[in-house]
Amino acid sequence: MQTNFSADQLRDPDTESSNQVLRTCVHCGFCTATCPTFVLLGDELDSPRGRIYLIKDLLESGRPATEEVVRHVDRCLSCLSCMTTCPSGVNYMHLVDHARTVIEQTYRRPWHERLTRSLLAAILPYPGRMRLALLGAKLVQPVARLLPHGVLGSRLRAMLSLVPARVPTPSALGGARTHRAAGAKRIRVALLAGCAQEVLDPGINDAAIRLLTRMGAEVVVAKGAGCCGALTHHMGRHADGMASARANIAAWIDDAEGFDAIVVTASGCGTTIKDYGFMFRSDPVWRERAERVSAMALDISEVLTRLDYVPTRPAPGLTVAYHAACSLQHGQKITAEPKALLRRAGFKVVEAAESHLCCGSAGTYNLLQPEIATRLRTRKLDNIRRTKPNLIAAGNIGCLTQLAGDGIPVVHTVELLDWMAGGPKPAVL
Repeated sequence: MQTNFSADQLRDPDTESSNQVLRTCVHCGFCTATCPTFVLLGDELDSPRGRIYLIKDLLESGRPATEEVVRHVDRCLSCLSCMTTCPSGVNYMHLVDHARTVIEQTYRRPWHERLTRSLLAAILPYPGRMRLALLGAKLVQPVARLLPHGVLGSRLRAMLSLVPARVPTPSALGGARTHRAAGAKRIRVALLAGCAQEVLDPGINDAAIRLLTRMGAEVVVAKGAGCCGALTHHMGRHADGMASARANIAAWIDDAEGFDAIVVTASGCGTTIKDYGFMFRSDPVWRERAERVSAMALDISEVLTRLDYVPTRPAPGLTVAYHAACSLQHGQKITAEPKALLRRAGFKVVEAAESHLCCGSAGTYNLLQPEIATRLRTRKLDNIRRTKPNLIAAGNIGCLTQLAGDGIPVVHTVELLDWMAGGPKPAVL
């Protein structure tokens, strides 16, 4: 694609990066076939190719974003399926993230959108605030039907629908601490505690800690590490996302003993942490440390594969529908390891049709775009039901929350692996 940026514009490192991404695109349109919003809506502007044209015009013009540009960019899930499909290697992730930052800086949204986004940014990355918000939401749920119609009302109802039936109590294994390896220590790893997952399902990290220590890993939950920054970064709140990333980098790199790996159990977080090096590419103070963190970051399935996971219990005779989180299969290109581990643990693993399409969670997407997210959820669950599974396994808290409540138990992959290696049976089974 030919671009027309001025020399002054290209002095900005973000614009220079986006220019390189745009020039990689050859207009082939392969991405349209695997884009969830294009599949649903059939609008070229709701496809990666269409959004690329809109973003190109936005960045080249230097003018504030228009309502049309914002509408179509907001509808993008950042599922990155287009990057898996693209034969030219277009890094759409970096391009759309830049566009979102420009939109946040130049476009004044309606008051109810500004309020919603500000509340999400102020609550979701902070476990204490989120837990209080969920407890408060439980009180409001009985009168959700009385909420006003319109955009704000639909978003509030979407938020309330995702509140779990029971807000879990904080984990007994939680908090900044070191969990010693059982027996001889093979490796020393940092575990990302995260933010939303720590509140919605603390049992996921508990299972990871039990399993890793049982396999000879010393697991450290570092003081000062928390939200990876993805939630705010993908809303265009660049400064907030970078602040979260800096806190994690400092917590992990400043450890005197060092780590062999940084283990992530939420694949959405893993995709962002593995991109820290790019995010800090123009920062002379943080770049080298950010690159080191990105190089050490591993999904839990990668670590368990390297440690040669072996189950200790007999096969449970259950069929697992494996849901490949977009951030894992498209963002990190991890496709084989989770399924291989589940099969090794004794489960029959099946995959639903259209496994490349997003379930509609996508960070805050199901809260900000509830209509499209609900349609994608229904489509995903319809495909999963056809496989006749006993349960659904996934590696991302957003997907687990999105797919829950339909009568099929939904469990994180690591909880099943921990169960088959001596841990407790997941509560939902």
